[in-house]
Amino acid sequence: MKTVIFLGDSITDAGRSRENETRTGFGYPTLVRGEIGFDYPEQYIFYNRGTCGDRVVDLYARIKNDVINMKPDILSILIGVNDAWIDIYKQNGVSADKYFKIYDMLIEEIKEALPEIKIMIMEPFTLKTAEVEDHWEELQSEVHKRAEKAKEIAEKYQLPFIALQEKFDEAAKFTPNNYWLKDGVHPSTAGHELIKREWIIAFKKIID
Repeated sequence: MKTVIFLGDSITDAGRSRENETRTGFGYPTLVRGEIGFDYPEQYIFYNRGTCGDRVVDLYARIKNDVINMKPDILSILIGVNDAWIDIYKQNGVSADKYFKIYDMLIEEIKEALPEIKIMIMEPFTLKTAEVEDHWEELQSEVHKRAEKAKEIAEKYQLPFIALQEKFDEAAKFTPNNYWLKDGVHPSTAGHELIKREWIIAFKKIID
């Protein structure tokens, strides 16, 4: 049985249990588990290591425990919104350049320890809602900068890049933005389904 690990912030965490590995939260990791578990019975086991509030530096601090020691076959990473968000609201984020530097170190060290691992890089995203309206232009700009850096990481290591911002923009053309992202950052159930569908497309390409 192959192991899949989800790494990220609260979007990935989505209320997962710290005591029971089978309770992977209400978000896209659980939706993925359902579809992959149905299509590929008993072939994959999933672990959610998303943690609320995480920035790329927090992922890096825990790579040995959350990734390397677990020796996954597939690693999925979604990180970047907090690097921008926390900088704007609490002045404790991670600049775009440092985000790239730490992300680069993260991938390099994981690949060095686990040369056969397959890694999927997901694009951070946001939409304008009342909760982020006061700082919208800055938030949009800063999240976009991290998204570009995440894409650069994927290109540098020739990894799949799951583009999500354009998908959310397209989905929100005919609905209020908060239908998809409740507060401009955290997905609704429909938003998690959107992420899951894009994740599944990328996943099936790397296992074929």
